[in-house]
Amino acid sequence: MESVQAIKQKFEIIGNDPKLNRAIEKAIQVAPTDITVLVVGESGVGKESIPKIIHSLSHRKHGKYIAVNCGAIPEGTIDSELFGHEKGAFTGATGTREGYFEVANGGTIFLDEVGELPLTTQVRLLRVLENGEFIKVGSSQVQKTNVRIVAATNVNLFDAIEKGKFREDLYYRLSTVDIMLPALRERKDDIHLLFRKFASDFAHKYKMPPLKLDDNAVELLQKFRWSGNIRQLRNVAEQISVLETNRDISAMTLQSYLPLEGSNLPSVIKAGKPESDFSTEREILYKVLFDMKSDLNDLKKLTMELMKNGSSKVQETNPNLIRKIYGTDGSENEFDFDEPQQRSLSVMPVVAKPQQEHFKNDRDDNYLFAETVEEEETLRLEQKEIEMIKKSLEKNKGKRKAAADELGISERTLYRKIKQFDL
Repeated sequence: MESVQAIKQKFEIIGNDPKLNRAIEKAIQVAPTDITVLVVGESGVGKESIPKIIHSLSHRKHGKYIAVNCGAIPEGTIDSELFGHEKGAFTGATGTREGYFEVANGGTIFLDEVGELPLTTQVRLLRVLENGEFIKVGSSQVQKTNVRIVAATNVNLFDAIEKGKFREDLYYRLSTVDIMLPALRERKDDIHLLFRKFASDFAHKYKMPPLKLDDNAVELLQKFRWSGNIRQLRNVAEQISVLETNRDISAMTLQSYLPLEGSNLPSVIKAGKPESDFSTEREILYKVLFDMKSDLNDLKKLTMELMKNGSSKVQETNPNLIRKIYGTDGSENEFDFDEPQQRSLSVMPVVAKPQQEHFKNDRDDNYLFAETVEEEETLRLEQKEIEMIKKSLEKNKGKRKAAADELGISERTLYRKIKQFDL
């Protein structure tokens, strides 16, 4: 059995934290067996190293090792990717395809982000774990496979189980042995070691002297939260290596490359989808609908008043209703009852005295009021508009602003009418 130190050198793992050493020890111990392993830890802690260690020390080391990012494969195709499909199983399936479980027979499959698997795929995976059987998409033939599964997740699977996002029986099949990798903020003594390693690598890559941190910078480095863990530390080291001409880095310089603590995104992804965006959109939609309903009621009320009392009486008794619907800001929606030429340009029909009839509703004994409106049309509205616009333009010698004022409409509306009727 290889030592922890030898494994660190072989896989370039930096650090002496006891929790890290314990995780590597567990990987070494379970490697010779076929036990299913679940690697748990925040995003960016280096979970992908554990399945490589397990595979290299197992009797399957000469077989295939396939790493699958379950979160990166669309839900509609993940079954085909994992288990394969038959020709014609779905649109675009022009031939038979072998899935990862068939290709990796005798080897190891690493299922990263296993918490993102759809429930239907979880059922298929559970069958593989229990008896090594799977069925290709579009096939009815049961096939056998002999693979070792190592899974990893940064999702809290217990929360996912409670919300029905992850099967409890699958969790217990995957977590025969749990290997927990600590977050970088829990390995404070390793942070500087890792930074020096990254700085040395980038110095060699970009052919420049390596970075050196002063004592205050080292202290700041160790106190920072590092929500992105090793991946975030590596990115910061690369930024400073490329952008700083002075290779002696102070705490002030380092601080300029670190995001504010409050802006760091959480590393552990909780199962479930936030509903705040949906709720906001729903509230906006409700408000629009209520506003539309209110406007429609006002329009109905005005129409009824016009038919019952006539335009002049409505203007005297209820001018606020007219302003609310048509506006008084000089826009194209303005409606003036006193100017006949304005009325001809509006969308309101000319109405005659309403004829009224009453009839009874047999179900609830309520009387409904039915009104019919007879429209008087001597000339088409467009012809009237064209005629009035031509006369006004001729009278004002082609000056659109003066013509618009005379017609009682905005200049923008007049310009649109001229363009519409090709005047």
